[in-house]
Amino acid sequence: MTQKDEQWEKEIRKGPFASSPFTEDHKRKVLQQVEWIKKSEEGSKGDRSEDSSRSFRPFRPQVGNVSHKRRRKRGPLVAGMGSLVIAAGLFLWIWDDGQLVKPVIEQVYPTAALQLSDGLNTNLLTDKMKRNVATTMRDDLGKQLKIKKVEDLPVSGRIYVEAGNEIEKEYAQIWLDATTGNLREVQMRCEMQPSELEQRYLRQVPSLLQSIGSNPTLKPASVQRFVSMKQGESEPISHTTLALENETGYGEIVWQQDKAVSITGDLRPDQVSQAALADAEDAVNAVFGETSLKLRGVSRSKDDEIGRDIINLSFNDHYLVQMTVGEETKVYSIIGENSYRDDFANWDEVEAYHQKIYDVKESFLRDEVGPMIKEVFNVNLDGYSLHREADNPGIAVFELESPKDVIRVRYNEDVKITMITRGEL
Repeated sequence: MTQKDEQWEKEIRKGPFASSPFTEDHKRKVLQQVEWIKKSEEGSKGDRSEDSSRSFRPFRPQVGNVSHKRRRKRGPLVAGMGSLVIAAGLFLWIWDDGQLVKPVIEQVYPTAALQLSDGLNTNLLTDKMKRNVATTMRDDLGKQLKIKKVEDLPVSGRIYVEAGNEIEKEYAQIWLDATTGNLREVQMRCEMQPSELEQRYLRQVPSLLQSIGSNPTLKPASVQRFVSMKQGESEPISHTTLALENETGYGEIVWQQDKAVSITGDLRPDQVSQAALADAEDAVNAVFGETSLKLRGVSRSKDDEIGRDIINLSFNDHYLVQMTVGEETKVYSIIGENSYRDDFANWDEVEAYHQKIYDVKESFLRDEVGPMIKEVFNVNLDGYSLHREADNPGIAVFELESPKDVIRVRYNEDVKITMITRGEL
């Protein structure tokens, strides 16, 4: 290394770079990029001119009117620092509210971040394809996965790119148009540490939890992200799920792109009215005959995707009362342990069990469940029609056409009731 190289390396370790790791491998990559930029300056200009609107555009500060005298005075300083900054500038990191996010080199030249396995037929990938793959993983998945396969699919006119490992939690499949290099389909998933999640998500957490009355101090515990783009869609859509917890509580937030669409969190018992709590206890007693109940927890889920606001009251170890309110629906569910058998030796035993459930007479089922529904909902089943769900053994549906009222019941072969749900539609 020359004295100049040592100086720019020292410069990197100052100021905002002090807490950033800078290894010999980083140094080697920086010097490679400097050499690459020098040799391909013209080519890189042409490449940038073709970038889509998703690509990063460096900030260009406006220069005001400055006297010639002032410019001459600053000239030597700029020239003297130029050699220090060129390499350091390549390794600059973008900061988002104090969070280290991405190196500038990855923003300006996204293909520099591609991770390629040995032996890949990269000749199948044009510069535009490489750029689309890199920016899709960078911007939508938030993580560059190592590319393991590149394959030509001539029948469909596509190039297939596979990254990560299908049996693991980080995996990506990307199909590109062989002619244009544009994205055709995308399926990606990954897990990340909470510290890796973009600040634009993390800064929303306290206020989102507060919006449903939950504890705003719950801490991020884990992150999962799924990205998909189907044939005919214009861009990939990401779903980011953040799990939150502390010593006593749990929460979860789901974003579609940058918009929170589902928020779940624990509530304090005193946030539920005594009347609602008493009704829930009476419902569990009516269906399951349980009188010694202890409230284990209360949670709320607000899901904008399906337009539902759900309150869950859990009792003892396996009883749940769920109250769901939507724009046009109101659902009340009493749920106990699922007594469905799982000890079948073969498929013949499964089919025999299902047939036994189907053979339960309607009159017997009405006699068993009717008093429960009368006690919980003050409803007489005489005016309700009954049908069984063919693809869901053990589910009986009582339905009243006008006004629209649906009661679903889950039962086993002994006609033991394990769930009653009423929906006013």
